[in-house]
Amino acid sequence: MTGAECLLRTLVTGGVEVCFMNPGTSEMHFVAALDRVPEMRGVLCLFEGVCSGAADGYARMLGKPAATLLHLGPGLANGLANFHNARKARSPIVSLVGEHSTRHLAYDAPLTSDIEAFARTVSEQVFRLESAEAMGETAVRVMAVARRYPGRIAHLIVAADYSWSEAGAVGAMAEVERPRVPTVGQLGRGAGSWGILLGGGTTRGKGLALAARLAAAGWRVLIDRNAARVEAGRGRYQPRRMEYFPGPAQAQLAGLTDLVLVEAKAPVSFFGYPDEASYLVPTGCRVHELAGIEEDGTGALEALVASLGLPVASWAAPEAATVPGDGPLTLEAIGQAVAALLAEGAIVSDEMVSSGPPILAALPAAAWFDYLPVTGGSIGQGMPVGVGAAVACPDRKVVVLEGDGSAMYTPQSWWTMAREGLDVVTVIFANRRYRILDIEMRRTGANGFGAQSEAMVDIGRPELDFVQVARGMGVAAVRVETTGEFVQEFGAAMRERGPRVIEAVI
Repeated sequence: MTGAECLLRTLVTGGVEVCFMNPGTSEMHFVAALDRVPEMRGVLCLFEGVCSGAADGYARMLGKPAATLLHLGPGLANGLANFHNARKARSPIVSLVGEHSTRHLAYDAPLTSDIEAFARTVSEQVFRLESAEAMGETAVRVMAVARRYPGRIAHLIVAADYSWSEAGAVGAMAEVERPRVPTVGQLGRGAGSWGILLGGGTTRGKGLALAARLAAAGWRVLIDRNAARVEAGRGRYQPRRMEYFPGPAQAQLAGLTDLVLVEAKAPVSFFGYPDEASYLVPTGCRVHELAGIEEDGTGALEALVASLGLPVASWAAPEAATVPGDGPLTLEAIGQAVAALLAEGAIVSDEMVSSGPPILAALPAAAWFDYLPVTGGSIGQGMPVGVGAAVACPDRKVVVLEGDGSAMYTPQSWWTMAREGLDVVTVIFANRRYRILDIEMRRTGANGFGAQSEAMVDIGRPELDFVQVARGMGVAAVRVETTGEFVQEFGAAMRERGPRVIEAVI
């Protein structure tokens, strides 16, 4: 058994059954071993940022790692932006990176680089295989790091000769340690205005139901803006997410005397602005950590609710959205249409950027869905995360809501969607501009746009044609310019399976 086959069999034994890959020469023995280990599903991606983003989306939905396979240091470098987002999402990922054969490393060949330096920027731990005989044992150690709650990125660098050499035994994965449930103490007692910020596993299912009981008792409940996966829609208690800009976020926290953190950090602004605060908690507000990022926040919430003797709570559910009538295509109309037509149990990957607020304001009235936001702020995650979510949950509709500027970072995702027959609908918000930078220009005090700086945020010269790009990669696509057209196309996309792109001109 070669080292490559041993690695694959160890991964499968440890529950890693999908590998998003963009291999090269040093990884060819791994690719060949796929035919001998059919339990591993290889998914080819035409850009490494799609691999890393897809592994993120897969992990967010299933709570377990996929693998990525990348070619040497430059291949890893191409995937770093979405590994950054995955690290902020606390997604478990086993990242495999090929290396030159050990004999060849002495010659500083053109593709030789410091792979560890790249990997350390986004990893919990970086492993370099020391021998083919140690392949199984090392792969188990890598998986153990990745599976440590709530999830980590662990990199394994494998020299090519260790892949083609005779290996030792397949590694055996030990049981994954469960996260600790912290003690509650005296939280929530005494005078004051209490708030709670939910993150990690508390933003869905049981965690939200427990938070609803706190809300009914007068607590102010908010969701960490960077929470990786949020259950939403009718039938779910839907707290407000923390706002993006400092002023609105501070208004959400105003008046609190105590803020409790559950698998979340104290809120800070996305950027530093002139004359605006970076740390958003009100002066004098006491901050308490009910559960750290590595602890069982849902268990801690259950203990808190029990200690306060809070009964099961109900909440006012929004009325179902209605399909808008025909007219000019606006963000508000799109939001209403998506909320009315979204398939029950859909997965929504959001990278709308400036187009987001009107759409998100409408979605509480949609049928229940899982919401996957941008977590680390690095552009290009929306469509790759949709790829991974669709591989993880093939029986659920995936909807990617994507800005036109950010869509240009990872359009290769469409090719993988077509190749794998993934049920993903991508809606492109085509405003022909990096619109968020209009807002940021004013906020940073940079004094507006001149002729040259204006050109740096204008992406309408030449005009992007996403319909042609998508069709060129095998995905059905259409452009819509009215609300009626959008309703027709989005409704059809909800009823029919397969990848589709809707370019919405706004």
